[in-house]
Amino acid sequence: MLTDDWYFIEDVAKIDTPALAIYPDRVGNNVLLLKGMIDDVARLRPHAKTNKSKEATQILLNNGITKFKCATIAEAEMLGMCNAPDVLLAYQPFGPKIERLIQVIKTYPKTKFSCLVDNFKTLIEISTLAVGNNVDVGIFIDINVGQNRTGILPDNNALQLYIDCMNLPRVIPIGLHVYDGHINQADLAERTRLVAVYFEVIKTLQTDLRSIGYPVPVILAGGTTTFAIHSQKPDIECSPGTFIYWDYNYQNLFQELPFLPAALVLTRVISLPDKTKICLDLGHKSIASENELNKRVYFLNAPDLKLISHSEEHLVADAGLNHNFKIGDVLYGIPFHICPTVALFDKAVAIENHKLNGVWENIARKRKITI
Repeated sequence: MLTDDWYFIEDVAKIDTPALAIYPDRVGNNVLLLKGMIDDVARLRPHAKTNKSKEATQILLNNGITKFKCATIAEAEMLGMCNAPDVLLAYQPFGPKIERLIQVIKTYPKTKFSCLVDNFKTLIEISTLAVGNNVDVGIFIDINVGQNRTGILPDNNALQLYIDCMNLPRVIPIGLHVYDGHINQADLAERTRLVAVYFEVIKTLQTDLRSIGYPVPVILAGGTTTFAIHSQKPDIECSPGTFIYWDYNYQNLFQELPFLPAALVLTRVISLPDKTKICLDLGHKSIASENELNKRVYFLNAPDLKLISHSEEHLVADAGLNHNFKIGDVLYGIPFHICPTVALFDKAVAIENHKLNGVWENIARKRKITI
Protein backbone atom coordinates (compact mmCIF):
# COMPACT_ATOMS: atom_id res chain seq x y z
CA MET A 1 0.00 0.00 0.00
CA LEU A 2 1.62 3.27 -1.11
CA THR A 3 0.45 6.42 0.61
CA ASP A 4 1.69 9.84 1.68
CA ASP A 5 -0.09 9.63 5.02
CA TRP A 6 2.12 10.69 7.92
CA TYR A 7 1.89 7.36 9.69
CA PHE A 8 2.81 5.03 6.81
CA ILE A 9 5.99 2.98 7.35
CA GLU A 10 7.85 2.04 4.19
CA ASP A 11 9.81 -0.81 5.77
CA VAL A 12 6.99 -2.10 7.97
CA ALA A 13 7.85 -5.64 6.85
CA LYS A 14 10.77 -5.47 9.32
CA ILE A 15 8.42 -4.92 12.27
CA ASP A 16 6.75 -7.79 14.08
CA THR A 17 3.23 -7.12 15.30
CA PRO A 18 1.53 -6.20 17.49
CA ALA A 19 3.87 -3.26 17.97
CA LEU A 20 3.90 0.21 19.45
CA ALA A 21 5.23 2.85 17.06
CA ILE A 22 6.46 6.27 18.21
CA TYR A 23 6.91 9.20 15.82
CA PRO A 24 9.62 11.40 17.43
CA ASP A 25 9.01 14.42 15.20
CA ARG A 26 5.42 14.53 16.39
CA VAL A 27 6.50 14.05 19.99
CA GLY A 28 8.76 17.08 19.63
CA ASN A 29 5.95 19.06 18.03
CA ASN A 30 3.61 18.25 20.92
CA VAL A 31 6.21 19.45 23.42
CA LEU A 32 6.55 22.74 21.52
CA LEU A 33 2.76 23.11 21.46
CA LEU A 34 2.65 22.55 25.22
CA LYS A 35 5.30 25.22 25.83
CA GLY A 36 3.37 27.63 23.65
CA MET A 37 0.28 27.28 25.84
CA ILE A 38 1.92 28.56 29.03
CA ASP A 39 3.79 31.74 29.96
CA ASP A 40 6.70 30.09 31.75
CA VAL A 41 8.19 26.64 31.12
CA ALA A 42 9.08 26.51 34.83
CA ARG A 43 5.36 26.02 35.52
CA LEU A 44 5.31 22.73 33.62
CA ARG A 45 5.60 19.42 35.45
CA PRO A 46 4.62 16.80 32.83
CA HIS A 47 3.63 13.31 33.95
CA ALA A 48 5.93 10.46 32.92
CA LYS A 49 3.22 7.81 33.24
CA THR A 50 2.34 8.22 29.55
CA ASN A 51 5.75 7.81 27.92
CA LYS A 52 7.78 5.73 30.43
CA SER A 53 10.97 6.16 28.38
CA LYS A 54 14.32 7.91 28.63
CA GLU A 55 14.03 9.00 25.00
CA ALA A 56 10.82 10.96 25.54
CA THR A 57 12.18 12.35 28.80
CA GLN A 58 15.26 13.61 27.00
CA ILE A 59 13.11 15.49 24.47
CA LEU A 60 11.38 17.22 27.39
CA LEU A 61 14.69 18.04 29.07
CA ASN A 62 16.09 19.38 25.80
CA ASN A 63 13.13 21.76 25.68
CA GLY A 64 13.97 23.26 29.05
CA ILE A 65 11.49 21.28 31.14
CA THR A 66 13.07 20.51 34.52
CA LYS A 67 10.15 19.32 36.67
CA PHE A 68 8.42 15.98 36.32
CA LYS A 69 5.64 13.96 37.87
CA CYS A 70 5.39 10.18 37.98
CA ALA A 71 3.24 7.43 39.48
CA THR A 72 5.65 4.58 40.27
CA ILE A 73 9.06 4.03 41.81
CA ALA A 74 10.26 2.68 38.45
CA GLU A 75 9.18 5.91 36.73
CA ALA A 76 10.95 7.91 39.45
CA GLU A 77 14.10 5.88 38.93
CA MET A 78 13.92 6.30 35.15
CA LEU A 79 13.73 10.07 35.65
CA GLY A 80 16.66 9.88 38.06
CA MET A 81 18.66 7.99 35.43
CA CYS A 82 18.00 10.94 33.09
CA ASN A 83 19.22 13.44 35.71
CA ALA A 84 15.84 15.15 35.77
CA PRO A 85 16.30 17.98 38.29
CA ASP A 86 12.94 17.76 40.11
CA VAL A 87 10.67 14.69 40.37
CA LEU A 88 7.38 14.28 42.24
CA LEU A 89 6.18 10.75 42.96
CA ALA A 90 2.48 11.56 42.65
CA TYR A 91 1.55 8.58 44.74
CA GLN A 92 1.46 8.21 48.50
CA PRO A 93 4.08 5.63 49.48
CA PHE A 94 3.80 3.31 52.44
CA GLY A 95 5.71 0.31 53.77
CA PRO A 96 8.27 -1.03 51.28
CA LYS A 97 7.49 1.76 48.85
CA ILE A 98 8.84 4.35 51.29
CA GLU A 99 12.02 2.32 51.62
CA ARG A 100 12.35 2.19 47.84
CA LEU A 101 11.75 5.93 47.52
CA ILE A 102 14.48 6.59 50.09
CA GLN A 103 16.83 4.37 48.09
CA VAL A 104 16.00 6.25 44.88
CA ILE A 105 16.79 9.53 46.65
CA LYS A 106 20.16 8.17 47.80
CA THR A 107 21.01 6.64 44.42
CA TYR A 108 20.24 9.72 42.31
CA PRO A 109 21.47 12.73 44.32
CA LYS A 110 21.32 15.08 41.31
CA THR A 111 17.52 14.85 41.40
CA LYS A 112 15.31 16.45 44.05
CA PHE A 113 12.53 13.98 44.86
CA SER A 114 9.20 14.54 46.55
CA CYS A 115 6.01 12.52 47.13
CA LEU A 116 2.37 12.86 48.15
CA VAL A 117 0.92 12.51 51.66
CA ASP A 118 -2.69 12.72 52.82
CA ASN A 119 -2.46 11.45 56.43
CA PHE A 120 -0.33 11.84 59.53
CA LYS A 121 0.57 8.14 59.87
CA THR A 122 2.24 8.07 56.47
CA LEU A 123 3.96 11.39 57.17
CA ILE A 124 5.45 9.96 60.39
CA GLU A 125 6.65 6.83 58.56
CA ILE A 126 8.37 8.90 55.87
CA SER A 127 9.95 11.24 58.43
CA THR A 128 11.25 8.33 60.52
CA LEU A 129 12.86 6.57 57.56
CA ALA A 130 14.25 9.83 56.18
CA VAL A 131 15.89 10.58 59.53
CA GLY A 132 17.33 7.07 59.67
CA ASN A 133 18.84 7.47 56.22
CA ASN A 134 19.93 11.10 56.59
CA VAL A 135 17.97 12.33 53.57
CA ASP A 136 15.27 14.92 52.96
CA VAL A 137 11.96 14.08 51.32
CA GLY A 138 9.87 16.80 49.71
CA ILE A 139 6.16 16.61 50.48
CA PHE A 140 3.07 17.71 48.58
CA ILE A 141 -0.14 17.42 50.59
CA ASP A 142 -2.59 15.51 48.40
CA ILE A 143 -5.92 17.36 48.31
CA ASN A 144 -9.22 15.71 47.40
CA VAL A 145 -11.28 18.10 45.25
CA GLY A 146 -13.95 15.66 44.13
CA GLN A 147 -12.39 12.64 42.51
CA ASN A 148 -12.63 10.80 45.85
CA ARG A 149 -9.73 8.53 45.06
CA THR A 150 -6.99 9.81 47.35
CA GLY A 151 -6.32 13.00 49.20
CA ILE A 152 -7.52 14.95 52.21
CA LEU A 153 -10.37 17.45 52.03
CA PRO A 154 -9.22 21.09 51.79
CA ASP A 155 -10.25 22.04 55.32
CA ASN A 156 -8.60 22.53 58.72
CA ASN A 157 -7.34 18.94 58.68
CA ALA A 158 -5.33 19.69 55.55
CA LEU A 159 -4.02 22.86 57.18
CA GLN A 160 -2.95 20.87 60.25
CA LEU A 161 -1.27 18.17 58.15
CA TYR A 162 0.82 20.83 56.40
CA ILE A 163 1.77 22.30 59.78
CA ASP A 164 2.68 18.83 61.04
CA CYS A 165 4.95 18.44 58.04
CA MET A 166 6.66 21.73 58.89
CA ASN A 167 7.35 20.45 62.40
CA LEU A 168 8.70 16.98 61.59
CA PRO A 169 12.35 16.35 60.72
CA ARG A 170 13.63 15.55 57.21
CA VAL A 171 10.26 16.08 55.51
CA ILE A 172 10.08 19.34 53.58
CA PRO A 173 6.62 20.69 52.69
CA ILE A 174 6.55 22.05 49.17
CA GLY A 175 2.92 22.55 48.30
CA LEU A 176 -0.55 21.27 47.55
CA HIS A 177 -1.28 18.59 44.95
CA VAL A 178 -4.70 19.08 43.40
CA TYR A 179 -5.65 16.47 40.82
CA ASP A 180 -9.04 17.03 39.18
CA GLY A 181 -9.19 14.19 36.65
CA HIS A 182 -12.92 13.79 37.26
CA ILE A 183 -13.42 17.13 35.50
CA ASN A 184 -13.28 15.77 31.95
CA GLN A 185 -16.40 17.08 30.25
CA ALA A 186 -16.07 17.84 26.54
CA ASP A 187 -17.30 21.42 27.01
CA LEU A 188 -14.45 23.72 28.03
CA ALA A 189 -16.81 26.23 29.64
CA GLU A 190 -18.26 23.55 31.89
CA ARG A 191 -14.81 22.31 32.88
CA THR A 192 -13.78 25.91 33.63
CA ARG A 193 -16.86 26.37 35.83
CA LEU A 194 -16.21 23.19 37.79
CA VAL A 195 -12.57 24.12 38.37
CA ALA A 196 -13.64 27.52 39.68
CA VAL A 197 -15.99 25.84 42.18
CA TYR A 198 -13.13 24.20 44.07
CA PHE A 199 -10.19 26.45 43.26
CA GLU A 200 -11.08 29.33 45.56
CA VAL A 201 -10.98 26.91 48.50
CA ILE A 202 -7.47 25.85 47.48
CA LYS A 203 -6.34 29.46 47.23
CA THR A 204 -7.81 30.11 50.67
CA LEU A 205 -5.82 27.20 52.09
CA GLN A 206 -2.70 28.60 50.48
CA THR A 207 -3.43 32.04 51.94
CA ASP A 208 -4.05 30.62 55.41
CA LEU A 209 -0.66 28.89 55.38
CA ARG A 210 1.03 32.07 54.25
CA SER A 211 -0.73 34.11 56.97
CA ILE A 212 0.65 31.75 59.63
CA GLY A 213 4.10 32.68 58.42
CA TYR A 214 5.01 29.69 56.27
CA PRO A 215 6.50 30.03 52.78
CA VAL A 216 3.81 30.19 50.11
CA PRO A 217 3.02 26.59 49.18
CA VAL A 218 3.17 25.64 45.53
CA ILE A 219 -0.16 24.66 43.97
CA LEU A 220 0.25 21.80 41.50
CA ALA A 221 -3.08 21.44 39.76
CA GLY A 222 -4.79 19.31 37.15
CA GLY A 223 -3.71 16.98 34.39
CA THR A 224 -4.36 17.05 30.67
CA THR A 225 -8.13 17.58 30.84
CA THR A 226 -7.83 20.87 32.75
CA PHE A 227 -4.44 22.01 31.47
CA ALA A 228 -5.93 24.71 29.23
CA ILE A 229 -7.61 26.18 32.34
CA HIS A 230 -4.77 26.01 34.86
CA SER A 231 -2.18 27.18 32.34
CA GLN A 232 -3.91 30.58 32.37
CA LYS A 233 -3.51 30.97 36.14
CA PRO A 234 -0.26 32.65 37.24
CA ASP A 235 2.02 30.75 39.60
CA ILE A 236 0.21 27.39 39.23
CA GLU A 237 2.23 24.33 38.26
CA CYS A 238 0.58 22.11 35.64
CA SER A 239 1.13 18.40 35.01
CA PRO A 240 -0.35 17.13 31.73
CA GLY A 241 0.76 13.71 30.58
CA THR A 242 -1.24 12.41 27.64
CA PHE A 243 -0.23 15.40 25.49
CA ILE A 244 3.12 13.87 24.59
CA TYR A 245 1.65 10.97 22.56
CA TRP A 246 -2.04 11.98 22.52
CA ASP A 247 -4.85 9.51 21.89
CA TYR A 248 -8.15 9.17 20.09
CA ASN A 249 -10.37 9.76 23.11
CA TYR A 250 -8.77 13.08 24.03
CA GLN A 251 -8.55 14.10 20.38
CA ASN A 252 -12.34 13.78 20.13
CA LEU A 253 -13.20 15.31 23.49
CA PHE A 254 -10.91 18.30 23.88
CA GLN A 255 -11.00 20.39 20.76
CA GLU A 256 -9.13 23.27 22.40
CA LEU A 257 -6.00 21.13 22.74
CA PRO A 258 -3.98 21.07 19.49
CA PHE A 259 -1.81 18.02 20.12
CA LEU A 260 -1.16 15.40 17.44
CA PRO A 261 -1.23 11.61 17.70
CA ALA A 262 2.42 10.58 18.04
CA ALA A 263 2.05 6.91 19.03
CA LEU A 264 0.21 4.16 17.19
CA VAL A 265 -0.32 0.44 17.52
CA LEU A 266 0.56 -1.67 14.48
CA THR A 267 -1.35 -4.86 13.80
CA ARG A 268 -1.67 -7.36 10.96
CA VAL A 269 -4.55 -9.30 9.49
CA ILE A 270 -3.80 -12.89 10.51
CA SER A 271 -7.00 -14.66 9.46
CA LEU A 272 -10.12 -14.27 7.30
CA PRO A 273 -12.56 -16.50 9.20
CA ASP A 274 -15.50 -15.88 6.83
CA LYS A 275 -16.62 -13.62 3.99
CA THR A 276 -17.01 -10.51 6.12
CA LYS A 277 -14.70 -10.92 9.10
CA ILE A 278 -11.01 -10.23 9.57
CA CYS A 279 -8.91 -11.17 12.60
CA LEU A 280 -6.05 -9.00 13.83
CA ASP A 281 -3.20 -9.80 16.22
CA LEU A 282 -4.21 -6.99 18.58
CA GLY A 283 -5.54 -8.63 21.73
CA HIS A 284 -6.09 -7.38 25.25
CA LYS A 285 -2.33 -7.71 25.81
CA SER A 286 -1.63 -5.09 23.14
CA ILE A 287 -4.22 -2.33 23.56
CA ALA A 288 -5.89 -0.77 26.59
CA SER A 289 -9.20 -2.60 26.96
CA GLU A 290 -10.98 -0.97 29.89
CA ASN A 291 -13.44 0.80 27.58
CA GLU A 292 -16.30 -0.74 25.65
CA LEU A 293 -15.31 -2.56 22.47
CA ASN A 294 -15.89 0.30 20.06
CA LYS A 295 -13.73 2.64 22.17
CA ARG A 296 -10.39 0.83 22.19
CA VAL A 297 -8.73 1.63 18.86
CA TYR A 298 -9.40 3.67 15.73
CA PHE A 299 -7.71 2.49 12.55
CA LEU A 300 -6.40 5.32 10.39
CA ASN A 301 -6.29 3.20 7.25
CA ALA A 302 -9.45 1.21 8.00
CA PRO A 303 -11.88 3.63 9.65
CA ASP A 304 -15.02 1.70 8.68
CA LEU A 305 -14.18 -1.54 10.44
CA LYS A 306 -16.75 -2.65 13.01
CA LEU A 307 -15.13 -4.39 15.95
CA ILE A 308 -17.12 -7.42 17.08
CA SER A 309 -14.97 -9.40 19.54
CA HIS A 310 -11.77 -9.04 21.52
CA SER A 311 -9.74 -11.60 23.45
CA GLU A 312 -6.21 -11.97 24.81
CA GLU A 313 -4.45 -12.34 21.44
CA HIS A 314 -7.11 -11.51 18.83
CA LEU A 315 -9.32 -8.67 17.67
CA VAL A 316 -12.10 -9.60 15.23
CA ALA A 317 -13.77 -7.01 13.02
CA ASP A 318 -16.49 -7.00 10.40
CA ALA A 319 -15.21 -5.53 7.14
CA GLY A 320 -18.39 -6.17 5.11
CA LEU A 321 -18.89 -8.21 1.97
CA ASN A 322 -16.41 -7.87 -0.88
CA HIS A 323 -13.77 -6.25 1.30
CA ASN A 324 -10.20 -6.04 0.03
CA PHE A 325 -8.30 -7.09 3.15
CA LYS A 326 -5.65 -9.78 2.73
CA ILE A 327 -3.63 -11.88 5.13
CA GLY A 328 -0.62 -9.81 6.21
CA ASP A 329 -2.16 -6.36 5.68
CA VAL A 330 -0.93 -3.87 8.28
CA LEU A 331 -3.35 -1.60 10.10
CA TYR A 332 -2.32 1.57 11.94
CA GLY A 333 -4.40 2.27 15.04
CA ILE A 334 -4.70 5.22 17.40
CA PRO A 335 -5.43 3.90 20.90
CA PHE A 336 -8.39 5.46 22.68
CA HIS A 337 -6.28 5.38 25.86
CA ILE A 338 -2.57 5.67 25.24
CA CYS A 339 -1.16 5.56 28.80
CA PRO A 340 -2.11 1.95 29.68
CA THR A 341 -1.42 0.90 26.08
CA VAL A 342 2.22 2.01 26.38
CA ALA A 343 2.44 -0.02 29.60
CA LEU A 344 1.72 -3.18 27.59
CA PHE A 345 4.89 -2.85 25.49
CA ASP A 346 8.45 -3.19 26.74
CA LYS A 347 9.70 -1.26 23.73
CA ALA A 348 8.47 0.87 20.85
CA VAL A 349 9.79 1.26 17.33
CA ALA A 350 10.77 4.82 16.42
CA ILE A 351 9.58 6.00 13.00
CA GLU A 352 11.16 8.95 11.20
CA ASN A 353 10.70 9.93 7.56
CA HIS A 354 8.40 6.90 7.13
CA LYS A 355 11.14 4.46 8.13
CA LEU A 356 12.21 2.47 11.15
CA ASN A 357 14.86 4.44 13.04
CA GLY A 358 15.69 2.64 16.24
CA VAL A 359 13.88 1.44 19.33
CA TRP A 360 12.65 3.29 22.41
CA GLU A 361 12.71 1.20 25.58
CA ASN A 362 9.66 1.73 27.77
CA ILE A 363 11.95 1.03 30.69
CA ALA A 364 9.57 2.39 33.34
CA ARG A 365 6.73 0.01 32.43
CA LYS A 366 8.48 -2.41 34.78
CA ARG A 367 7.44 -2.63 38.40
CA LYS A 368 11.13 -2.43 39.24
CA ILE A 369 14.18 -1.30 37.31
CA THR A 370 16.94 -1.73 39.88
CA ILE A 371 15.37 -0.40 43.09
